[in-house]
Amino acid sequence: MKIPAWRKLMRGASLQRDFEEIRDLAVRYIKEETLQPLKDMVRFAAFGALGSLFVGFGLVLLLLAVLRFLQEQFRVFQGSLSWLPYLIVAVIAALAFGLTLWRVVSGNAKRRLKGSR
Repeated sequence: MKIPAWRKLMRGASLQRDFEEIRDLAVRYIKEETLQPLKDMVRFAAFGALGSLFVGFGLVLLLLAVLRFLQEQFRVFQGSLSWLPYLIVAVIAALAFGLTLWRVVSGNAKRRLKGSR
């Protein structure tokens, strides 16, 4: 008497082993294709945010240095013109902010969008 093929599978519990292999393969694939890119993206964003904080802090210190330089070196700004160094530093800060926004808006993403049309 010949044994059906499905009985042969059940005898060695290979069907259960096959299901476990498929489950392990699916879990590994999900981790590789979803979790790892997500971790990479979070790391990229964290380093970008930390770098932005450092650059911003450095810019504030640089603007403060320019203000102190203008106040100390040019005694003309004493008295009624004491607000002028603050205005000069505010204009420099606005220019730096505008330059930063211009570079962000006209960055690589805009060039990629133009190229895809």
